[in-house]
Amino acid sequence: MSDAVSATPRPRFKRVMGLFDVTLFTVCAILVIDTLAASAAIGPSALSWWVITFLLFFIPYGLITAELGAAYPGEGGIQQWIRRAFGDRWAARTTWYYWVNVALWMPSGYILMAGLIAQITGVEMSLWGKIGIGIGATWLTVLIGVTSLATAKWVPNLGAVIKAAIMLLIGGAGIYVLTTRGPANDLSWPSLIPQWGAGLAFLPVIVYNFMGFELVSGAGEEMRNPARDVPIAVITAGLLISGFYLLATFGILVALPVKDIGLIEGLLDTLRSLMAGAPGLDVIIPLIGVGAVFTILANLVTWSMGANRTAQAAAADGELPAVFGRLRKSNQTPVGAYLLTGLVSTFVIVVYGVFASSAEDLFWSLFAFSSVIFLLPYLVLFPAFLRLRARDAETPRPYRVPGGAIGASVMALVCTLFIVQAIFFFLWVPGQPVDWRKTGPILTGVLLILGLGEIVIGVMKANRRGPPPPRPGPLNPPSRFRKGPPCLRFSTPRPAPTGSECPPNGSPISVAG
Repeated sequence: MSDAVSATPRPRFKRVMGLFDVTLFTVCAILVIDTLAASAAIGPSALSWWVITFLLFFIPYGLITAELGAAYPGEGGIQQWIRRAFGDRWAARTTWYYWVNVALWMPSGYILMAGLIAQITGVEMSLWGKIGIGIGATWLTVLIGVTSLATAKWVPNLGAVIKAAIMLLIGGAGIYVLTTRGPANDLSWPSLIPQWGAGLAFLPVIVYNFMGFELVSGAGEEMRNPARDVPIAVITAGLLISGFYLLATFGILVALPVKDIGLIEGLLDTLRSLMAGAPGLDVIIPLIGVGAVFTILANLVTWSMGANRTAQAAAADGELPAVFGRLRKSNQTPVGAYLLTGLVSTFVIVVYGVFASSAEDLFWSLFAFSSVIFLLPYLVLFPAFLRLRARDAETPRPYRVPGGAIGASVMALVCTLFIVQAIFFFLWVPGQPVDWRKTGPILTGVLLILGLGEIVIGVMKANRRGPPPPRPGPLNPPSRFRKGPPCLRFSTPRPAPTGSECPPNGSPISVAG
């Protein structure tokens, strides 16, 4: 079957996202409240781990994605980058992990949200009551996602503002309490020294909380000026996010002893402790709680926007089944991918609910399971960056990672090592025996998802477009990409060539549009 015939033609999108939208989208994607308590549960040394991870991982990761997003601004983001570097099979594999992790992560986020709702309302809610709320929130996310991006983008925009306000409140109140009542934990310099022990169970959460710079590039063809806006948004959002995380973690550690920090109730408990004695507290806390509930919804809406657009781009290239590529005719949103996200999320939350003994057990099991899947694409992203630097040097790069080839290699290697340790520590805590009752189901689920992905990739092998041009512009691509007679393919967003324009084994020649 001809690649050009079987692959879904790429649609043309309205460019509705400016610099302000791209920046707030990135802040909303990366700045998460739902796992903030988990990172603070490391103890006072969490503050040091934030700084170490920021310097060694977050900065290099941000710079790398800024270069890729500006140089390759097509729809699909990470899928397009890896496809250019390693071809269709790795692009398909990476996109599968990237998409399915959102459907797997959504249940844990909405279990946390249901716990917050129960805490705000004072209603005693069973596990299955919380699961019911999680399923409802899942389909609300689908509904928001299939509206036009021009409208739906205001959910992450507002979510970013509310997240920042809550974290500033926690941090500011923490400073006030520190100077008036003293901290709930020892915050002396010795206590801030990173500890290599049981606290590492939560260290991967810090890495996890810093992920998402590349997400907005999934909507690369819906940005007005991605080459300019992506690097600016990454740098601006990165600085804001780091400050907010440090402030909020500090506030939690000032308010609550480490042993009292709960994964589900940590946020509101922190606020009650920090604001104890404040007038109108019975009204203020529920209002903040409502804002926190919205931020969880906004975070998952944001990730589903990016991941489902990445899956749609992969389907357009014949890497995933055609259902992922189905668009809503009225606004070009990936309705097929969204419906699949809702179905998978609903199934996972019900299945895990059968085995979990409490909402907190369910949250952590789902979170660890989805996080391992979530981190796998980044094991390919950083090598793809280096490969594109070497093989596709002629593509214009409006922004370039500093330090030359050596600097880029060091940054990519360090980032890769951070991802590896995060995956490892999600499964095992140093100094403790492996708890197979928890690790076993997580590994089993991961292996099942990997196996299912390989089946999907194998089935779709005959439908792929073939390798993309190594660089947009030259009329004569390197000989290793020529598998047959040449055909024309435009590098600017235009309809893909039809079967009559490209022979089945033809290799594309880029023509700048």
